[in-house]
Amino acid sequence: MNWLDAAVVIAYLVGMIAFGFWGSRRAQDSSDYLVAGRRLGPMLYTGTMVAVVLGGASAVGGVGLGYKYGLSGFWLVGAIGVGVLILSAVFAPRLQRLKIYTVVQMLTLRYGSESIQVSSIVMLAYTLMLTATSTGAYASIFVVLFGIDRWLAILIGGSIVIIYSTMGGMLSITYADFVQFIIMTVGVFFLMVPFGLSHAGGWGAMHDRLGAEFFSLDGMGFESIITYFVIYTLGLLIGQDVWQRIFTARTPKVAQVGGIGASVYIILFGIAGAVAGMTAAVVLPGIEVRDEVYARIATEMLPAGFGGIALAAAVAAMMSTASGGLIAAATVARTDVMPLLRKVLSGAKPRILNAEEAAEQARDNAAREEDVENDMNRNRIWVLCLGIVTMVLSLLVPDVVAALTIAYDILVGGLLIAIIGGLVWTRGNSAGATWSMITGSLVTLAVMAFLEINAEQRFDGVYANEPIYAGLAVSAIVYIVVSLMTKPTAPDVLAAWQDRSANGVREDEEVVTPA
Repeated sequence: MNWLDAAVVIAYLVGMIAFGFWGSRRAQDSSDYLVAGRRLGPMLYTGTMVAVVLGGASAVGGVGLGYKYGLSGFWLVGAIGVGVLILSAVFAPRLQRLKIYTVVQMLTLRYGSESIQVSSIVMLAYTLMLTATSTGAYASIFVVLFGIDRWLAILIGGSIVIIYSTMGGMLSITYADFVQFIIMTVGVFFLMVPFGLSHAGGWGAMHDRLGAEFFSLDGMGFESIITYFVIYTLGLLIGQDVWQRIFTARTPKVAQVGGIGASVYIILFGIAGAVAGMTAAVVLPGIEVRDEVYARIATEMLPAGFGGIALAAAVAAMMSTASGGLIAAATVARTDVMPLLRKVLSGAKPRILNAEEAAEQARDNAAREEDVENDMNRNRIWVLCLGIVTMVLSLLVPDVVAALTIAYDILVGGLLIAIIGGLVWTRGNSAGATWSMITGSLVTLAVMAFLEINAEQRFDGVYANEPIYAGLAVSAIVYIVVSLMTKPTAPDVLAAWQDRSANGVREDEEVVTPA
């Protein structure tokens, strides 16, 4: 590895730590720490939204797919862009007006039931595995770049993410993400694509040397394209890590317009990554492991130093996803999971709430009575502890990708209908949502287990699409049938929800704070 490339990556890592120190001086309260004070403008918001969703699968994986399939390799990142587009254009303004911190808080406000909080367990598992997967991804680059063991790479990279996330929270992460967004832009659009096309002899030469299937948008196969939309588009609609970025927007308009801008950028990023992979197919044929294509382009097709920027762009994509998943996991654990566990241990039974109780359920009485600094310290402890947990998961779990797939399947198959249903169908109620989540999750797990047992025959095991299809179908049927067969949501709860999601939080109304 060229020493100049390594120096560029090291400089980037040092810069991320510096953002942690800067953020620790700027973050004044829990709002700053968890949602960047809810004051991001269009530019910062767009950058941080792009950074959190474009992880290792998008950067490294997208280039590798372009190497193998050509232009159709862009569909993985394209599906992510479509998910951000739908979420931003349709739902983001309403979500921003709620002034909440978590997906589960939205469910509590909408359905007025404590039983909804069970979904927080699934959301926590998803965010933890998302962070662990990203940690393992950038550690693999450090192994190659610095020639160190994987455990040391995880320790170094994970510690850097933990430091800047713990010290400054979302405020540090936001500005770090914006820098990562710039590095990703330069690395892919201004370095990998132009230098790649130059080495390949231009677009015309690529046409002559690559097969026609490389220039077809369905070259990877219709089934694979559908898989990306099922997993990534649907998952992005309800992921805590993405929603938490929406909560950072200054206004509903920023959340909508900035998110739409991010979606356009993401789709263009996917096309650029596929083109970069195609140039490598011409210049560097015979690469067997497609996840190595990105690094091979950076080290063999870019000049010294520029290759370091491209590698830093890949690390930036992975670290931004890891830090976003970490702050999301900490927020869900503290705000939703711990109150649920306290109720379970005390023997309290779930209740149906009125409008005032539904709003109060999401508030943290203890945090309002404590001084701000103690509250900030509690947030930091949660981020630190869960950061250590994700590093341990990266070291101990042999296949974090399989674990993330399971978490994603349960997230979509179990929770999607209840969450989206609550946003679009007023007749949906807490009973329908609760049973929808339970049955959808159980069916998803059952089908997944069946396919894994019979994987040696013709199934893809945990990587198959069937678990999500089955979970979504059962979840939707149960949600509709149970909601229609039971009492509607209490009128005062529904009226309060509609007023809050349409008009926002009034000046005399307390904003939901983390538990």
